[in-house]
Amino acid sequence: MQNKPFPKLVNDRIIKVAKGETPDKLPVWVMRQAGRYLPEYQELRKNNSFFDICQNPELACEATLIPIRRFKVDAAIIFSDILVVPQALGMKVKMVPGVGPVFPDPLTLESMTQLNLDGAISRLQYVGDAISLTRHRLNGAVPLFGFSGAPWTVMCYMIEGGGSKTMSKAKKWLYCHPDAATQLMDLLAEVITDYLLMQIKSGAQIVQVFDSCVEHLDRELYSKYGLPQLKRIASNLKQQMEASKIEVPLGAHICVDELDSLGYDVVGIDWTISPSRVGARVGDRDVTIQGNLDPCALYAPKEKLIAPKEKLIEMVERMIADFGTRRLIVNLGHGVYPDTDPEAFKTFVDAVHAVRL
Repeated sequence: MQNKPFPKLVNDRIIKVAKGETPDKLPVWVMRQAGRYLPEYQELRKNNSFFDICQNPELACEATLIPIRRFKVDAAIIFSDILVVPQALGMKVKMVPGVGPVFPDPLTLESMTQLNLDGAISRLQYVGDAISLTRHRLNGAVPLFGFSGAPWTVMCYMIEGGGSKTMSKAKKWLYCHPDAATQLMDLLAEVITDYLLMQIKSGAQIVQVFDSCVEHLDRELYSKYGLPQLKRIASNLKQQMEASKIEVPLGAHICVDELDSLGYDVVGIDWTISPSRVGARVGDRDVTIQGNLDPCALYAPKEKLIAPKEKLIEMVERMIADFGTRRLIVNLGHGVYPDTDPEAFKTFVDAVHAVRL
């Protein structure tokens, strides 16, 4: 399957916008768009664990295609998780219902030496296989995203042992063990770069780097530890120029000035950053912006509408007007939440496509 040429891409809106070209319509897609808010995904999960789906190319492909069949989104993103990287390094991760990811044995200074870098990418080949399979199954309908977590975010989960409101254990390393923290992030940056290159070679047309724990750092710490690693990854990906590169540093209002200088084609922003600030600060829009509607704007319960259809359309139109249509990929400021009504998601997508360029 990998040696067979991929079908010609039909919908290239996102690719065009990432390159600074003008599409026929504004492109729109959403992070976690194949997730728990969809009944088809819930059905798939009845007989399969989360990581079973991630690690089985057929199941990962099926999960990836679910929103493509249901909505007119302009991209697919391979069904996977940022924590497959620490799994490949030898750490155990469980997805606990109602809790989220849990590391039975979080990383310590002593256990750092046990991380197994050798063969890590080969242990992630199931992701590459899922990407190749999905590229063929998409039949060129839309481009396919690959992705990884950024070093700081992956490090947070490895040390904290799961999600955290403060990430204080990981931050402690930055203050008390800066050499070990730098060593760990260097290791992760190397693995993540190779992992993204493998995804590109397997067929990913765009790769995205999620740094979803930026909000826990101040400007000084993120400038010292986070931004250099993001820049390093982008620089090392330049040898694969056929794939567009997107960075998504959530909570990055602390360093929005620097985001356009890291070497990515697209900067994804969350809903805390105003369009006017981005337009003025990020290279005067010499990079493409991705974002940034608040995911909660999609709440539209059936009995008592919090955000009626007309109000949601109004919010989408206002956001786009504030950004301007040049070099814009429309998205939410974070992943779609599991209690989102699929009809509200459809309204969001249709409202974007209805905007005239």
